[in-house]
Amino acid sequence: MPASHRLLCVTFVLFVLALPLRAQTGTCAGMSLGQGASLNGFVPFPSDNLWNTDISNAAVDLNSANYINFIGSTTTLHADFGSGTYDKQTIGIPYQVVPGSQAKVKVALGTYADESDPGPMPIPSNALIEGYPNPGTGDRHVLVLDQGGCWLYELYYAKESKSDAWSANSTALWDMTIDEQRPYTWTSADAAGLPIFAGLARYDEVASGAINHALRFTVPTTQEAFVLPATHWASSDTSADAPPMGLRLRLKADFDVSGYPADDQVILTCMKKYGLILADNGSAIFITGTPDSRWNNDDLALLKQVTAADFDVVDTGTVYAPSNVPSGASPTISSFTANPATAAPGQMVTLSWTTTGQSYNILSPQVGPVRGSSIIIAAPSATTTYKLYSTNQYGRTTRTVKVTIN
Repeated sequence: MPASHRLLCVTFVLFVLALPLRAQTGTCAGMSLGQGASLNGFVPFPSDNLWNTDISNAAVDLNSANYINFIGSTTTLHADFGSGTYDKQTIGIPYQVVPGSQAKVKVALGTYADESDPGPMPIPSNALIEGYPNPGTGDRHVLVLDQGGCWLYELYYAKESKSDAWSANSTALWDMTIDEQRPYTWTSADAAGLPIFAGLARYDEVASGAINHALRFTVPTTQEAFVLPATHWASSDTSADAPPMGLRLRLKADFDVSGYPADDQVILTCMKKYGLILADNGSAIFITGTPDSRWNNDDLALLKQVTAADFDVVDTGTVYAPSNVPSGASPTISSFTANPATAAPGQMVTLSWTTTGQSYNILSPQVGPVRGSSIIIAAPSATTTYKLYSTNQYGRTTRTVKVTIN
């Protein structure tokens, strides 16, 4: 193929891959772009996902009173988000929405590499790190939503090593179009193996009059166990009364919200309909949200009038401990091929695969998450071994193929 034709094909393929989905309110493609951008009604994951399930009428857990007493019945609610700064750090966990054309960069994996999703990831060089403008030594979460592909990328203890590369102790990729979960016993960018973004209180939702998903919260001591949607524990405490990761609190239906400011009423109403999901070890009943200059901190402080005794624990299924963690088959990769397997730099190469039982697939080092069973790429400038990562709730399977450059 003449060089001019190769360039035309490369340009066309990159253009097609970068095309966003048709923008409309309530879809991933309808999200606005930028740091802390409005999602315009889009709620990640399907309506039947546990984050998005109405639990107003769900049964109370038989151990509810003991869980509440373990947390401390007089413990007060605290909004761990707001406007301005505290100790020179913004309050809450930030996020950014990027277009499908955002360049993907390498992410070097650290402490939890074996339970992390590999890059590349579309992290902009100016991505907001939790605690900005002085992230310090905290959790340093970075959350990126891909408007074009509807993927969510989350990093724990993230650092930008240089303009085109990042490092993180843990990374997790989430397909926002399906009911994805991490493999059982795997962590994520969150201790409970959960998506962080799904549980954040955001100002754009509150301003619209409703939060349509559960909120994320923390307690100081958790059990060595989890209940779905969590998949990971971060404790050695075996007390049956200690709350397992994934524990779900619901504000009692008769709790009177009428005396609270309008924004607080939206948050409290959400707690009655969708509840709170335990996601990490931390301060007692701290609920997580995003930093935003539009929050009224005085209004948020009134939430401290709510105590643990105002909640019930909802029965959401089996509590999994080391003795009863589910097991099953990891995905099967029947084939992974490159055509042609030997190419000139810039020549079009088709990578094809056949997998079964997977929740999602990732191609590394250059492509990232993929749907379908093939992708056309421009051959790199040097011989490259591509690795296919196929993951489901039971584990991960990998396979490689080499593209030789002549």
